[in-house]
Amino acid sequence: MISIERSDPKEPQVTALLQASHALMQSLFPPEDNSFLSIEELCAEEISFYTARRGTEVLGTGALAVKTGYGEIKSMFVDPSARGQGVADAILRALQDLACEKGLQELKLETGNSLHAAHRLYARNGFTPSGPFGDYTTNESSIFMTKTL
Repeated sequence: MISIERSDPKEPQVTALLQASHALMQSLFPPEDNSFLSIEELCAEEISFYTARRGTEVLGTGALAVKTGYGEIKSMFVDPSARGQGVADAILRALQDLACEKGLQELKLETGNSLHAAHRLYARNGFTPSGPFGDYTTNESSIFMTKTL
């Protein structure tokens, strides 16, 4: 059974998974197009960080950053060994529920243009393509998506 819970990004197993995510993003995209949050940034007060677990095993991560007028989905990553098991959908549902509890009316995200499984995840969960938001600018590597809650 998969459980979703608020977590500490500095927990060793969680940090290792986040570092794997960061390494993957660095291998796929130019440095100027990478917008992942560091472990320290994920500990900020305006960030709600979650993990998916099966028992004590960390399967995936995701975060909600509360911005002015919307929430931003950050740090969505599932361990390759756990993909295809509904982990990402479960994390995303938990983040959407949290956004609703916080009274947010819109969710936004930025993802890489070659992350096709992520595009499918977000589309099946009601996200649609949009333009840059916040401090983001248009670049060749980014896709932006939005969902009204």
